[in-house]
Amino acid sequence: MITQGLSRRRVILATAGTMLALLLAALDQTIVGTAIPRIVADLNGLDRLAWVTTAYLVTSTTMTPIAGKLGDLFGRKPFLLAGMIGFVVASAFCGLAQDMTQLIVFRGIQGLFGGVLFATVFTVIGDLFPPSQRGRTAGLFGAVFGLSSIVGPTAGGFITDHWGWRWVFEVNIPVGIIAVLVVLAGLPFVRSKASWRDIDYFGAVSLAGGVVPLLIALTITRDHAWGSPEVLGLFALSVVMLIAFIAVESRVQQPIVPLHLFKNATFSVSMLVGFLTAFGMFGSILFTPLVFQGVLGISATNSGALITPMMFGLLGASTLTGFLMRRIRYYRYLGTFGVVVMIVGMWLLSQVTPGVPEWRVVASLIVVGLGLGVTFPLYLTAVQTALPRQYMGVASSQIQFWRNLGGTVGSAILGAVLANRLPDYLTARVTSLHLPAQVVQSLPKGGSANSILDPTLLAKLPPAFVSAIRYALSDTLHDIYLFAGLILIAALVSTVFMKEVPLTNVPQTAGFGEEAPPDEAVREQRESVPA
Repeated sequence: MITQGLSRRRVILATAGTMLALLLAALDQTIVGTAIPRIVADLNGLDRLAWVTTAYLVTSTTMTPIAGKLGDLFGRKPFLLAGMIGFVVASAFCGLAQDMTQLIVFRGIQGLFGGVLFATVFTVIGDLFPPSQRGRTAGLFGAVFGLSSIVGPTAGGFITDHWGWRWVFEVNIPVGIIAVLVVLAGLPFVRSKASWRDIDYFGAVSLAGGVVPLLIALTITRDHAWGSPEVLGLFALSVVMLIAFIAVESRVQQPIVPLHLFKNATFSVSMLVGFLTAFGMFGSILFTPLVFQGVLGISATNSGALITPMMFGLLGASTLTGFLMRRIRYYRYLGTFGVVVMIVGMWLLSQVTPGVPEWRVVASLIVVGLGLGVTFPLYLTAVQTALPRQYMGVASSQIQFWRNLGGTVGSAILGAVLANRLPDYLTARVTSLHLPAQVVQSLPKGGSANSILDPTLLAKLPPAFVSAIRYALSDTLHDIYLFAGLILIAALVSTVFMKEVPLTNVPQTAGFGEEAPPDEAVREQRESVPA
């Protein structure tokens, strides 16, 4: 650990600065969404609207594992500072964008530095704290992540309404400057014997070549069929490049993702559980507004406020789990319990129908948040403790990578369920009304949830048909939440195969039951020097 010899004040400063860096990156993911309608109106880019989000997602997810490995080679502080400075500069350019193309490009650049931040901030926990304290600290970091989800949408709406959408990006500048100054003062720099020759350039290129088309293919399934040439072509390119990536990683000395790590049960199970639980998280976050607005008929403003309790559940469970981990011998069962709670929450959400009290949906979301909050600190801490210190950045960044990938895959698949099931359910519900043929022909067609829930359109429809729409959407969401629950059952089974590693303060030199081989580039003989 690099905290040996550091004063308590410097440890607190380093932790606070890293938390600010996490807040900077996490807040940007939620604060921008509420400004999108105003951005489109100002820049006239409705046809490219999705790319504002897609560009950030693709670049940040791709950069996360690369930055994690580079941090292992060259130390965390340079990348944390570079990530924050680059993120702030890119944010400033986003705020200055004059058209949609510029905004998309700057959001992509911002995502690159966001990936650096996500890969680095959680790794710093392993650098600053011994294993017995990492769970508690990871829980606090998870609370920061949850807090950003609560504050972001409200802050984004307020800033957009009072200062304009450009300030949604510019607000990152003062937060970033404070974070940079605090990290400069608190986080020590760890010298390394690695050189630029140790970088796995071919691995980075092949990884990007595999992940980028995969993510783009998944995101464009919102307006392209899964069997379309565009989607299939991108999937084929992704498969070819990922095969090349595996071939490269099995041959280089310093691979970005050492393939032998997947032989470690703690590592592989943590990645799998993170990937699968992302289905539940994104299923709740993405489709719950449809529950409130579509099924229950609540306004968009009020529905946003009603989602907030889920994040409080996540925040509380994340913090509590961090404290419990070092007090429970078989802490892997905390993860099992968390996934069970998530499944219960998904089942409760699947039972929502028109007329159900709002509090029942809110309670269901809190249950999902509680279960999800347990998994955040648990698997991060377990992976960091299970592997040799030379893989700290790889382990931490892989957790984030597989969660992001799981969320993207889950969003695409659950979105496909919505698009495929809604038209059939709507047809069945309308048929059961036995309306005159001329009335049925004048009613809206298609299965777009957004189009059939347009308030202006609904106001012109017969009450019976509005009720049929709400019940059809309820039926569809029932299938979506049950499908997400089935995925979580696979995560539940996976949790019991994880092996606990004692959360002791003994320095980590071993992995997989044997002493870690010496590595001149990243060996433990690094020394901390004042920043």
